[in-house]
Amino acid sequence: MARDTKDMTSGGGIQSLDAALRVLAVMAQHDSPISLTDLARAADMPPSKVHRYLASFLNAGLVMQGGRSGKYDLGRGSIDLGLAALARHDFVNGPSGELAELREDTGLTVLLSVWGASGATVVRWERAASPIVTSMGLGTTLPLLNSSTGRVFLTYGAQPPMEKALKTELLRARKAPEIMPDFPATQAGIAALVASVRGRGYSTVQGDFIPGLVAVAAPILDWQGEAQAVITLIGTSRDVIREGSDEVRKLLDFCKAHSFSDIGE
Repeated sequence: MARDTKDMTSGGGIQSLDAALRVLAVMAQHDSPISLTDLARAADMPPSKVHRYLASFLNAGLVMQGGRSGKYDLGRGSIDLGLAALARHDFVNGPSGELAELREDTGLTVLLSVWGASGATVVRWERAASPIVTSMGLGTTLPLLNSSTGRVFLTYGAQPPMEKALKTELLRARKAPEIMPDFPATQAGIAALVASVRGRGYSTVQGDFIPGLVAVAAPILDWQGEAQAVITLIGTSRDVIREGSDEVRKLLDFCKAHSFSDIGE
């Protein structure tokens, strides 16, 4: 019992287990097999200690070792764990439970949208205390080219499902350029728009879709870097969408916390 107590961390964990998990975390951060020496250096542990952990991981199938190289890599057991975690991850209900907190932190109306049969569709809505005049609500479908939500889906979403909508909106924008005032309605213009959104990791609009309102949107990305959902903040002041604003920072922090991939890559 004394030994078990000695091995406990101040946070209630087990020191040896924490160290072992750190070895696995280091392996996960490398995109190729790694030698014992390099792994020990990266984990900041003695090679002998890391070797003991690896022996246990090999027995459990969490790690495998190459033949001639002798390097270590994540094994089938790690793959099974990862797949099980991915299968249970909910990109909608997870963030939905924290939308009210984001609304309180920013003082803005918060939307959560997914890509549905008709396009970018609002499926969750948290209204700010200060009312905004809009006909938007649950089930509203947002355009690709002149809404911040749509532009994020255009940038980070799977392309085949939105090809038809993009073609239709481009034709409309060419007939009425005021629909897309900040980029030309051409393939080059779309490419520039996508590059701009990806470079910042978010999209903003200034009353282009709904007069008098501003919006900033960012993606919740899956393990393939595709948007499974988009979170949008709506307000009336242009300070909200200013680069580096508290609202933009809090939105990005929220989306990063619920994403598997880094935003802006």
